[in-house]
Parts: sequence; C-alpha cells; structure tokens
Amino acid sequence: MDYQAVLHQIADDVAPLVGRGTPAAYIPALADVDPSRFGMAVADLDGKVYGVGDWQRPFSAQSITKVFTLALALARGGDSLWEHVGREPSGNPFNSLVQLEYENGIPRNPFINAGALVVTDRLQTLTGDASSELLEFLREETGNPELAFDAVVAESESAHGDRNAALAHFMASYGNIANDVPTLLDHYFWQCAIEMSCADLALAARFLARHGLRADGTRLLTRSEAKQINAVMLTCGTYDAAGDFAYRVGLPGKSGVGGGIVAVVPGRCTLCVWSPGLDARGNSVAGVAALDRFTTLTGLSVF
Repeated sequence: MDYQAVLHQIADDVAPLVGRGTPAAYIPALADVDPSRFGMAVADLDGKVYGVGDWQRPFSAQSITKVFTLALALARGGDSLWEHVGREPSGNPFNSLVQLEYENGIPRNPFINAGALVVTDRLQTLTGDASSELLEFLREETGNPELAFDAVVAESESAHGDRNAALAHFMASYGNIANDVPTLLDHYFWQCAIEMSCADLALAARFLARHGLRADGTRLLTRSEAKQINAVMLTCGTYDAAGDFAYRVGLPGKSGVGGGIVAVVPGRCTLCVWSPGLDARGNSVAGVAALDRFTTLTGLSVF
C-alpha cells in the first residue's frame, strides 16, 4: 500500500473543507487555534510513519486520550471496570447529565465525559497518579520523550469545568467514584491537555492494530481486550455522531474537540488526522471527510 500517495490524494480532495467548522470555543485556550490547519499521518504495524500537511505539529489531544486511559485501566484492573461503566452509545452530547440519574450513576460508555471520569478514577486508584501514568505510557509508545501537558489548556479546562465537576459529584453520590472529586478532576483535565502530533497519536494507537502488543513487543492487552476497545471506539468514539461515522468511515475511531481523530485498521495500520474546525457534534469537519476518503481509496475497513 502506497500510504504516502494516498495521503497526498486525501489532502487534495479535502482541501475545500479545511477551515470549515468552528474550533472548540467553550475551552478558551482552544478557541483561537487556526482552523486552516490540516495534518494526517498513517503508522504501519512496524512503526513506519507517513504524513502530509501539519502531521508533525502538536495539538491538544483532548478526548482522544480517553482511549489510552481506558486501555491502561483495563490492562491493570481487568474486566471489573465494566461494572462501573457501560459499553453502549449514549445518543446524547458528550457532557450530558441526562442519563446518569435514571441509570443510577453508571455512564453509558467510557468515551462520554462521565464515563471517562469513571475510567480515570479507576486508573487513579490503580496507580496513584493517573495523568503521569498516561503521559509516561504515551512517551514510551511514541518514542517521543518530549510529549508534555499543556498547562494553559489544563488551567483553561479547570476554570470552565463546572459541568465535569457536576458529573463527578453526581456519580460519587451513587458510589461510582472512589477518589475525592477535586483530585479526580485535576487528573482528568491534565490528561485531556496532553499535546501530541498526528504522528505521535498514530504511533501511540498501534497496540490496537497489533491486537494488544505494545511498541516493544510486550503485551498490554489480550486480543479480546484489544477487540473490545476497538468495538467501543466504533460504536461510541465520535460522540453522538458515532453511527454516522461508522456508516461513512467503517473504522474504530476516537475524536477530540482539539480537532483530532484517531482511527484503527486492525492488523494493518493506525491513522490520525487533525483539522481544528468542528461540526455541531464536536468532530472535525475535514477530519471525518479525510478518513472517509482513506477507506474509499484503500478499501481498508472493518467490514
């Protein structure tokens, strides 16, 4: 597969869409990101990376990091995690409080904010320092020791994090949060504020294409656990647009409001695309189109 040629074709095809949409205005530190940016990278199973555009430019990974926190929590704590968070699409916005009350404080899935808070809470209990554990894992998988938190973004999220605080306190009232809420929120905001490039994220996600094997060949997840995460990404990874994303792209994917989307082709490669302009559901306009073109041009999908 000539991934480099495919990426150049995609960049040409989606150029008219780059700049459409709006950066995430509800996080002030992200509101001023240049919407004309576009980058895309593909990493094969051996770690060779192909890229186009701003593929080496770091951006705020945001909710994409929820994939890696989930993998670490599952690897260290096992299936008991699923007693605290579900695996079903929510059909509601990612920061919604609606379902929690009539579902007794159990979030629908790990990729909405409530579910990600539960997963971070579990990882905090297992490791004592969830955000640092995540950052170290990402540095090891990418081979990039320079990966870091963006303190400005973390502080911006904390200053405007009332909805997440409400979610955490509400779940704590049902006994579904073990750590004190301020500590949990701190780790959650810092985890979302990690800066990574398309190349970094494509490399970091390779264990999902490698059926649970890390970059050094050791096993993080069983094949079954890797399949589980890919399945939840396919059905729940792009907020309340997951059905449309599965229909158009046909790959497990996870988006973030920083404008990035990671996608996995099990047994073949991983991808990341970044373009900060978001649609009404919080997904990158040009990013979704680029992944759609990738599966069309290559014929690679899970179907």
